[in-house]
Amino acid sequence: MEEGLTAFRGRIMQEPPAFSAVKIEGKRAYKLARRGEEPKPKAREVEVYEASVLDFTPGSEPVARVQIRCGSGTYLRSIARDLGRQLGVGGYLGRLVRTAYGPLEIEAAVKLDALAGPDDVRDRLLPAEVILPDMQPVRLNVEQEAMVRQGRAVRVLPEPGPGRLRAHDAGGRLIALGHTDPLRRTFVPEKVLS
Repeated sequence: MEEGLTAFRGRIMQEPPAFSAVKIEGKRAYKLARRGEEPKPKAREVEVYEASVLDFTPGSEPVARVQIRCGSGTYLRSIARDLGRQLGVGGYLGRLVRTAYGPLEIEAAVKLDALAGPDDVRDRLLPAEVILPDMQPVRLNVEQEAMVRQGRAVRVLPEPGPGRLRAHDAGGRLIALGHTDPLRRTFVPEKVLS
């Protein structure tokens, strides 16, 4: 088992599952699969930083518990399928527990029974940008915020670099996600938050 997992470490080419949101000729693969078609999503490069066997139960219906730390876009269902194929026994993902997402870890999660009311929830909320650390922040003044809330592009200073951006109001609250238009040198909102 452990030896089989070595093929799934590092940068690998992975074919997404037939039941996935990947588009094939403009249509979602899962919609094609539900109609009885057999979609073959194109393989793409993903990165698996760590993969190890936590435990293995042999028998007529063997079960392996595997821990994987991977980059965004990795399909763990595909790793289970492909590992099973490689071992000649078939494989599927019976259970998935996400233990971390970026800086958030399950050990720091709060159990529901610890939240007695709305104030407890409010006190433990993290700012939305915690899950968006790779997006460059831009600060908007009141006039710019009004324009962005209408879906309009605005010029911001200092001028942001290329790529995905997150826009904050004058008080620091996240109000929109978007990108830079390098020709017009503006912030272009894609998702405006209420």
